[in-house]
Amino acid sequence: MTTSVTQIAAELADREAIRECLYRYSRGVDRLDADMLRSAYWPEAIDKHLEFRGNVEEFIAWSFPIMGAMDQTMHMIANILITIDGATADVESYFYGYHRITVGGTKSDVIGAGRYLDRFEKRGDEWRVIERLVLTDWFRQYPDSADWEAGMLGLKLDMGGRRPKDPSYTMLNIK
Repeated sequence: MTTSVTQIAAELADREAIRECLYRYSRGVDRLDADMLRSAYWPEAIDKHLEFRGNVEEFIAWSFPIMGAMDQTMHMIANILITIDGATADVESYFYGYHRITVGGTKSDVIGAGRYLDRFEKRGDEWRVIERLVLTDWFRQYPDSADWEAGMLGLKLDMGGRRPKDPSYTMLNIK
């Protein structure tokens, strides 16, 4: 099924608001920014995520200790398909999650990929997730990780981090 150019043009602001919401989710989990993560969900939303089932507050309580124990994480969103019907939207987005973990003193990389199947609701002038199902389509755990002390190509790097230490919280005004 295709969506006409006329329909996309009429929905452009709503589509962009939905995409921004997906990006806020990724930033929230990667920076361990609970307020940013909350801004992606309606308070009563239900997330079905790996073995987790619950609302956003329960998701924060479950996921932040897991994510916080990891050295670094990065979630990327791609291939976003959106079908808007009034004040609801069905959205499928592909994700890649990169995770650097340390187990028993050994650092390794875990990459997961799959799709977020989301139902969005628009309330007032804002779109947020009301229901999410996370499907894992692919993953790989590597037995090692790069030597980050050496830097990429031997160059000193400005490394990202978690809230509030990540430079984006002092340099940028992202809400």
